[in-house]
Amino acid sequence: MGKTKMKLKIKNTVHVLRAEKRISQEQLANAIEVTRATINSIEKGNYNPSLELAFRISEFFEKDITEIFSVEGRYE
Repeated sequence: MGKTKMKLKIKNTVHVLRAEKRISQEQLANAIEVTRATINSIEKGNYNPSLELAFRISEFFEKDITEIFSVEGRYE
């Protein structure tokens, strides 16, 4: 019997929050000191931010980190 491995899917609401503030990806990127490409990748779900970056995003939007990022799990 093989080991069961959990794969996590992390979802986020960065795009929605950014739209509510009416700021561009570039403006958010500059504010939290990353590239626009990083913001784009996070919004598309292609990149999971480090814990530090996730906290910077949550502080920028003045939201709890769990209001922005959520986890869906599934076993393989």
